[in-house]
Amino acid sequence: MNLKEIKEMITLMNENDLTELELEREGLKIRLRRGSGGCEDSGMIVERYRPQQIASQSLPQEGSIPAQQPEGKDYAEVKSPMVGTFYRAPSPEAEPFVQVGQDVEIGQVLCIIEAMKLMNEIKSEVKGRIKEVLVENADPIEFGQPLFKIEAV
Repeated sequence: MNLKEIKEMITLMNENDLTELELEREGLKIRLRRGSGGCEDSGMIVERYRPQQIASQSLPQEGSIPAQQPEGKDYAEVKSPMVGTFYRAPSPEAEPFVQVGQDVEIGQVLCIIEAMKLMNEIKSEVKGRIKEVLVENADPIEFGQPLFKIEAV
């Protein structure tokens, strides 16, 4: 794909008032996006990648950040994969998903994080026992903020 073809795609986007255009040809994939202000105001973002590049990257699944064990510690920290509001239970009158001292399995729901009116279940990626809950119910949380300490059993 050459510069002339990319310019033609940008012209096509402008003529048809498109905000995103994606094209795949001969193992090369290109995606053009523009912000709400248009090409002139916000600039154009061009992403180019080959399928094998995606396969070789190890990205965490949506809604999860791998639990990390700080050096010299006997526990893993479960961190927030997003900004939002932390909830320990599925509803205000329900029991919390987990309590301190409770054993948890891989894939077990630990909490919910509300982000942009969507409820995202956060699941354990380690087997162990809840050592500490580091956030209060309904607290706002940041990306990467520690939520739980889980000790290996």
